[in-house]
Amino acid sequence: GIIAVMFYFIYKYHHKRNPKASMIEGSLKLEIIWTIAPIILVMIMFYVSYKGFEEMRSIPDNAIPVKVLGRMWNWSFEYENGMKTDTLFVPIGKPVAVYITSLDVNHSFYIPAFRLKADAINGRVNTFWFEVNESGRYDVACAEYCGLDHAYMYTKVIAMDESDYNKWYELKSKAGGVDGKK
Repeated sequence: GIIAVMFYFIYKYHHKRNPKASMIEGSLKLEIIWTIAPIILVMIMFYVSYKGFEEMRSIPDNAIPVKVLGRMWNWSFEYENGMKTDTLFVPIGKPVAVYITSLDVNHSFYIPAFRLKADAINGRVNTFWFEVNESGRYDVACAEYCGLDHAYMYTKVIAMDESDYNKWYELKSKAGGVDGKK
């Protein structure tokens, strides 16, 4: 729309059709219109954005809590029972609450497939939630330049059926966590 209006004005006010520029002075109505209209548009955009932000931050009561820790140059995930992994395992159809922070510099937890991104900042815990509807392996990256090996700061979200997730969770809990870490 903006480009169409721009070409219309280029055509209408071309120097051959308008050899002498005319000034618009003292039009209170015009001043009010081009002041109020952008304010209304910005307020509408703010409202729509805030509703999305509020929805992402309002964690459902039945969400599975996972602590996410970013550090040079990897991610680690800690589950409710203290088990730690380097890959995020989640059940399909269940909300997952993410509590994210950083051990050192700023990072940004980014899951492109879900269009989710949250900053991991040292000394601050950011929260959001998501729910996966389809099993699979999804990339997780750092979207904030965090040092020399930033380009290699990748991991995965592995979404599985709830029964498979429960079996995995129990198995790893009994084994003391992934790779013996708890």
